[in-house]
Amino acid sequence: MALFASGEFVLVLSDLTLRELGKAPDEVQRLLDQIPDNNVEIVSLTEEAAELAQEYLRVGVVGPRMRVDAEHIAVATVARVDVLVSWNFKHIVNLRRIQAFNSVNLRSGYPLLEIRAPREVLPDE
Repeated sequence: MALFASGEFVLVLSDLTLRELGKAPDEVQRLLDQIPDNNVEIVSLTEEAAELAQEYLRVGVVGPRMRVDAEHIAVATVARVDVLVSWNFKHIVNLRRIQAFNSVNLRSGYPLLEIRAPREVLPDE
């Protein structure tokens, strides 16, 4: 988290992630509190992102029970973040799904989205 605290990286959080973090252990909350507000950008599930998430569901990238995962990807795509980092190896950080999400993105006029595991992005933490 030092790269975010120093401002070398900007932490982009969605309203969806903030909701999930509300249930996170105190240790996680304390880590986030170390990042200055000016190094954090908040993005939201817009109508545009919701439509893109629906397209992921429609083509079967993930099933209906994984709607929130599709929304996370769509919010990041629409916000054009540099990289989405996730610990969800089943539904997000999964080569087959990454390719499928990006296939929908390209067909829908969006750029490819880099999706990586935390250790790929922040190997020293």
